[in-house]
Amino acid sequence: MEATQNKHKIKLNARQYGMGIALVAIMFLFQILTKGVLLKPLNVSNLIMQNSYVLVLAIGMLLCILTGNIDLSVGSIAAFIGATSGVFIMDFKMDPVLVLALSLVIGGVIGAWQGFWISYVRIPAFIVTLAGQLIFRGLTMAILNGQTKAPFPDIYTVVSSGFMPDYLTNLLGPISLFGKQLNLLTLAFGILVSILYIISEFRKRAEMRRYGFPVLPPAVLTVKMVLMVVGINLFTFWLNDYKGIPTVLVLLGVLIMIYSFVTSRTTIGRHIYAFGGNEKAARLSGINTKRVFFWVYVNMGVLSAVAGIVFAGRLNAATPKAGVNFELDAIASCYIGGASAGGGIGTVFGCIVGGLIMGVLNNGMSIMGISIDWQQAIKGFVLLMAVAFDVLSKKRK
Repeated sequence: MEATQNKHKIKLNARQYGMGIALVAIMFLFQILTKGVLLKPLNVSNLIMQNSYVLVLAIGMLLCILTGNIDLSVGSIAAFIGATSGVFIMDFKMDPVLVLALSLVIGGVIGAWQGFWISYVRIPAFIVTLAGQLIFRGLTMAILNGQTKAPFPDIYTVVSSGFMPDYLTNLLGPISLFGKQLNLLTLAFGILVSILYIISEFRKRAEMRRYGFPVLPPAVLTVKMVLMVVGINLFTFWLNDYKGIPTVLVLLGVLIMIYSFVTSRTTIGRHIYAFGGNEKAARLSGINTKRVFFWVYVNMGVLSAVAGIVFAGRLNAATPKAGVNFELDAIASCYIGGASAGGGIGTVFGCIVGGLIMGVLNNGMSIMGISIDWQQAIKGFVLLMAVAFDVLSKKRK
């Protein structure tokens, strides 16, 4: 009986981490095709910063997809937030910190506006967010009057383009290895994340055993943890070779931890999954489905504002063309990462892996000199295959 449960658990983990393995394989392939350029420390840092706004949107989009819906307005909202930030700072001379806070509030208000029509008036989310896409794209053009506003102050751009100061080296003094000075904060960050990961795995294993769920055999769990710890520390060692930890990576890490906890450990997370699994059954079981639906879109509005701040800071400009196709990249990231088009299935880890697959494809093909036309075609094919795999898996099950 225990052997059967272990085999079942291994199969579940193989499906869960299949896209992670695919990401590693794609990175290895492009590392060869780009003659080692893809994984150079400078390019790794650029890869993180170039795709950070898509990963932020993908986290919010996952919650929408878990309810069986999508949000087509996130790119336009991100552009609108960048535009209003540019006007507030450069035209009205407002304090940048106040503008950052105000941008998040505006994003939340926009999300509440759309959530009201979707959850209480019961207009389909596709229609409401498509209208929002047109409305906020038009408002962005009107606010900027077709012009670009630049530059933003450093305090605004540090979130998307800055690096964490190496406080440990300043405290302990410089340390070198093989003739290179080490960024001690970056290496300590990798060790800390590794320790937290190991503790999390053991706690999760103990909890699953307590409730009688199948767990991985000790040997398989050990191999899994060793591979993850090695991967984490190799990654931080690569970052050490350039400028250390990008600030936006810390932001992403915080968001991933928060939303992983919310979706897997809280009542609201379980309500969202139940909503996507069967809305009528969730309502009959006592879940306030209207309220769940409403707050999912408020959350999406706030994360769209975060993505708008990150993208505007990355460009160091507010431009009318910002945010184009952001919603498609976010949706694709979730589906490639294992989210189901029918709702109720998907993880934060999966959507992040899906976003990184899209980012590596973009970056690798750009380094190889592949035209944007073929890049779009290849990404579309990858998305189609990911959703087809999901559908065929359900049929087989």
